Amino acid sequence: MTKTLSAEGLTSTASTTHTKSFKHYGRSSSPRGGLTQRVGQHKPLASGVDYTQTPLTELFGSNVFNRATMRTLLPKAVYKSIIACLESGERLDPSVADIVANAMKDWAVAKGATHFCHWFLPMTGLTAEKHDSFVAPTGDDLALVEFSGKFLMQGEPDASSFPSGGIRSTFEARGYTGWDPTSPAFIMEGANGKTLCIPSVFCSYSGQALDKKTPLLRSLEAINKQAVRLLHILGTKTVKRVICTVGPEQEYFLIDEAFYLARPDLINAGRALFGARPPKGQEMEDHYWGSIRERVLAFMMDAECELYKLGVPVKTRHNEVAPGQFEVAPIFENSNMASDHNMVLMEVFRKTAQKHGLRCLLHEKPFSGINGSGKHNNWSMADDQGNNLLEPGSTPHENEQFLVVLTAVIRAVNKYGALLRTSIASANNDHRLGANEAPPAIMSVYLGDKLTQVVKGIVSGKPVETAPGKRFIEIGVSMLPEITKDESDRNRTSPFAFTGNKFEFRAVGSSQSIAWPNTVLNAIVADSLQHIADLIEAEVKKGTQLKKAVQDVVKKTLTENERVLFNGDNYSEDWHKEAEKRGLPNLRNTVEALPTLVTPETKALFAKQGILKEDELESRYNVMLEAYCKTVNIESLLTAEIASTMILPAAIEYQQQIASAIVSTKSAIGGAQITAEEGMLRDLCNKIGNLHSGIDVLNSYIKGSKDDDEGHSDAYTHARYYQERVLVAMNEVRSAADDLETIVDDGLWPLPKFREMLYIY
Repeated sequence: MTKTLSAEGLTSTASTTHTKSFKHYGRSSSPRGGLTQRVGQHKPLASGVDYTQTPLTELFGSNVFNRATMRTLLPKAVYKSIIACLESGERLDPSVADIVANAMKDWAVAKGATHFCHWFLPMTGLTAEKHDSFVAPTGDDLALVEFSGKFLMQGEPDASSFPSGGIRSTFEARGYTGWDPTSPAFIMEGANGKTLCIPSVFCSYSGQALDKKTPLLRSLEAINKQAVRLLHILGTKTVKRVICTVGPEQEYFLIDEAFYLARPDLINAGRALFGARPPKGQEMEDHYWGSIRERVLAFMMDAECELYKLGVPVKTRHNEVAPGQFEVAPIFENSNMASDHNMVLMEVFRKTAQKHGLRCLLHEKPFSGINGSGKHNNWSMADDQGNNLLEPGSTPHENEQFLVVLTAVIRAVNKYGALLRTSIASANNDHRLGANEAPPAIMSVYLGDKLTQVVKGIVSGKPVETAPGKRFIEIGVSMLPEITKDESDRNRTSPFAFTGNKFEFRAVGSSQSIAWPNTVLNAIVADSLQHIADLIEAEVKKGTQLKKAVQDVVKKTLTENERVLFNGDNYSEDWHKEAEKRGLPNLRNTVEALPTLVTPETKALFAKQGILKEDELESRYNVMLEAYCKTVNIESLLTAEIASTMILPAAIEYQQQIASAIVSTKSAIGGAQITAEEGMLRDLCNKIGNLHSGIDVLNSYIKGSKDDDEGHSDAYTHARYYQERVLVAMNEVRSAADDLETIVDDGLWPLPKFREMLYIY
C-alpha cells in the first residue's frame, strides 16, 4: 500500500510495489512534478461562521465567558465579587464557586459544549488539558449534566510526566490545577464537538509552581506592589493598582501540507535540517507587505474568525520579509490575558492551516538563509485610572513620573541584562538571534534621539528642554496631507527599544510562550522600582525635599546605568567591541546563557519579589537544559538518518548514472577523454565522500552523548557537549548535503527544495 495526498488528506491506494522517498506521497516517475501537481489542490473547509455576514461586534467574544456574559447570567453580588477579583486583586470568595460553575455550565452546554477541562501552561512551553464530560449518570439508566464549584476551582491531572526539573520525583504523581479567574473561560470548537476550557495554574503536591502562568501572576503582583508604592511616594495617592500590558506580534511561516509531509525534519523538528539556499530568497524585498495571496488570505480570515469568537483582539495582518512568512499583531491586553491569548492563537493557527491544506510553522528558524520568526513583545505599564506610565507626553523632560519609571526600566535592563537574555534562550532561538531579522544577544536599550538627549542632560546636570507640539514631514507635494513625525525612529536591531509609549522586546522566539520572558521582565522592573523607591524615601527621611530627592535619585541611577543605552546599529562589529568595553554581557547561545538563572543574584531577585523560590528557579534551569539537550539530540538523530537513508542513496544513484554514462560514451567514441563528465563525477565523488565522513563523525558524537565516559557529570556539561560537538557535526553534515543538492539530478533529490516550498500557494 502506498499513500497519496488528495484534497481530503492522506488516503490509501493499492499498489504492488513499495516506492521510496516522494513516491510515498503519490509521486510516480518525476518526484517533483508529481508533488507540484498536488500542491494547492486542497479546498478550504468552512469555519461554520461567515463573518462577512456576521457583525464583528456579535462575533467577538461569543465563545468567551466574559464580563458581558457574567453580567447577564450571574447574580449581582456574585458578579461584583468576580469584578473585585479582576480589578482589585481581591481573593475570590469560594462560596460563589458553585453559582459561577452552574452558570458557566449552562452557558457552555447551550453552545454545544460536551466536555470541560482545566487549560494550563506546563513547563513544556505548550498548553495542556484533560477533558471531562459534563455527563453524570444517575444510576437509573439516566444521566444529568453536572458541573460543580469543586470541579471549577480545582483539578488533579497526573503530574508525573510533565517536566519538573527535579522539583519532585517521578513517582510523586499528584499535581493540582487551580482556576485562574483573571483569565476568562472559553469554548474551543473541534471538528465534532466543543470543549469548555478553564485557564488554570498548575502546581505540585507540595505547592511548587510547575507551570508558566503561576510565576507570571506572581510577577504581576510584585510589579503592582512596587509601582503603586512608588506612585504614592511621588504624590499620586489615588492609584490602587498597576498592571502590565503586552501586545505580542506573532511571526510564522505557511507551506503547503504536501511539502510538509514529504519532509521528516519539518514533521519531527519543526525546521528544515537540510536545504540549499534558494536562487531567489528575500533579496528582492518584494514579499514584505505585498499583496496577500488568495489562499493565504482565506486562511487568515478563517483563523481570525475563530480568534474573534475567542476574544483574541487580533488587529493587523501582513506579509513578512521572508517568502512564505507572515505576521499577525493584537491590541494590547493585560499581560496574563495576552499570554493566554497568544497560546490560543498559535493553536488556532495550526488547526486552521490544516483545514486549508497548509501547515503553520512556528519554529524560530525553519529555513536557513532567510529571515526567521520572532515574537515582538511590546510591553508597558498602566494604572487603574487608565494612565500609561511610559507615556512621555509632549515635554518628557518635565514629566517626573515618566522619567522615574523610565529610569527604573533602564536600570533593570542594565543590571539584569544577562537574565533578560536568558529568558528567551532556547535551541530554536539560537539559530535566529543576531541574524538580519533579530537582535544580537547583547541586551541594550534604544531610546531615540529626543529621549537620549533628555537622559544625557540629566546625567550631565545640564537639562535639555524638549519643545512641545507636533512635527511634520514635508513631502513636497502640495495636495498631500501633512504627515505627523514621531519623536523617534525605530531601531529594528535593538533587542529592547522604546517605541513611543512602550518598550519592544524583540528577542522573544516565535514558538515561545511569552509568559516566561514577561515574568523575568516584570521581576527585574519590580526590583528597580523598589530600589528607586527605597532611595527616594531614604533621601526624604534625611530632610531632602521630595522634588530634589527624586531628581538626585534619577540622576544617580541614570549615571550608574547609562552604559546600556545605544541608538546605533546593534549588528555592527563596532558595537560588539564597544559593548565589550562597557562590560555588557554577550551570551551567544543558550548554553552560555542558562547558568545566569541560578546565580546568587538571580535567586535573591526572585525570592525578594516573591516570584520563585530557590527550588522552583533551579527546576526551570534544569528543565531548560534538558529541553536543549533533547532538542539537539532529536535533530542530530534526524540529521544522521535523513542523510544516510535519503540523501546519500540519491547521490550515489546519481553517481552511478554519471559513471554509466561516461562508460557508455567512451565506448561509443572509442575511449577518448570526456573531461567535463569525468570532472563532474570526480566532484560528485568528493562531495559524497564529505557527506559520508560527516555522517560518521556525527554518529560518533551521538554515541558519545550517551556515553558516561565522555564526562557528562551533570546536565550543564551534557548540554555543552551537544552545543560544542553534536551541533557542530550536524552543521557539517548539512553543509555537505546542501552542496550535493545543487548538483544532483533534481528528479532524484528526495526532499522538497526551498525554492518550491517557499513560493507555491
